[in-house]
Amino acid sequence: MFSLPKCLIIFLFAPIICISQNSIKDSTTKLNENNNADGTDFIEVLHHFFHPNKKINVAAIEQKSNRKYQFSILPGVGYTLQSSFVANVSGNIVFRNGTNDSTNYSTFIGGASYTAKQQLLFYLQSNIWSKNDNWNFTSDVRLYKYPQNTYGLGGNTKEEDASLVNYSFLRFYGTLFKKVASHFYVGAGYMLDKHWNIAEEKTKPTDFDNYGFKTESISSGVSLNLLSDTRDNPINAQKGYFANAVLRYNTTMLGSNNNWTALIVDLRKYYKIGSKNTVLALWSYNWLTLNGNAPYLDLPSTAWDSYNNLGRGYIQSRFRSPDLLYVESELRFNLSKNKLFGAVLFANGQSYSEFPSKKFEKIIPGFGTGLRLKFNKHSRTNLALDYGLGIDGSGGIFVNLGEVF
Repeated sequence: MFSLPKCLIIFLFAPIICISQNSIKDSTTKLNENNNADGTDFIEVLHHFFHPNKKINVAAIEQKSNRKYQFSILPGVGYTLQSSFVANVSGNIVFRNGTNDSTNYSTFIGGASYTAKQQLLFYLQSNIWSKNDNWNFTSDVRLYKYPQNTYGLGGNTKEEDASLVNYSFLRFYGTLFKKVASHFYVGAGYMLDKHWNIAEEKTKPTDFDNYGFKTESISSGVSLNLLSDTRDNPINAQKGYFANAVLRYNTTMLGSNNNWTALIVDLRKYYKIGSKNTVLALWSYNWLTLNGNAPYLDLPSTAWDSYNNLGRGYIQSRFRSPDLLYVESELRFNLSKNKLFGAVLFANGQSYSEFPSKKFEKIIPGFGTGLRLKFNKHSRTNLALDYGLGIDGSGGIFVNLGEVF
């Protein structure tokens, strides 16, 4: 689910790997004879292309789908307005700690990128469930060297307001949850966001100056968390819901530059429609600064949610403010009978409080469509390629390994 850099990926087919504890050569399938209920995936297409005469072995496919660990790895190169040319490798691991099929899926999601604008990104996210789902541990670790445009505060900023900000960035989040009721968890964690070597290229004063420019910022604090998750698969949910509320308190006692508190509420719901795997997915993501002033680069911003997917139709960091309200809906459906290809239609709206009034004055719409390629049917991982449009001529291609939410 973590987004690749917002770019058009050109696949390097030779090293692409999609492993289920065996290499491609261990498969003895024939594409047009595969009657597996999960359909066909990209690895089977590659295998059939190189080994068109091998007979199907349904038992081997079923055994592979039941293995504990499912791996997907995608290398590629591409281009994005934000990063110019980029080389990237990303992947995920999906598994269950217990033998009960009703236990939650655990995931690792990570990758690395390097761009022609000398942006360097490493990231690793985990969502680990204990054997009986009594405990859950989540983490988010990132290390960036990341020159990027910022456009000011609020929903009324313009493209011409852009100024280039160069910085290095370290994030470490870790949260431990304990089950207290069926599908309901209470947790506590630590959250660190550190930016350093911050420099802004500008020809006139900017909102960054007005808000309080600094060459280094540290947000360090604790969190209290509420979680409820009934999704059938966190990589590509077809039913269930996800609800997460985070109360974040940053304090100088833990090294933060100043004290500030924020509330983040992330809600997702999935409805399976009919018998052809059509899914209506709904998402609401809201961030409110309750008191104090978060550092400028730690304020909620376009595509700076947990998986860098918020606000398809706009470049990352296009809008920023102390407060954010966001909603999105997506209709997902198959295009081919063998489920190899699918498509989505989506629409979203983001609203940011103005600075310094803190009033919400504008809803910023985005919409678009996209294609899905079933990359690993055993983990239900899709390669997502979307084209999103926004206001004032905004638009672009957005790529993910896994669904957007």
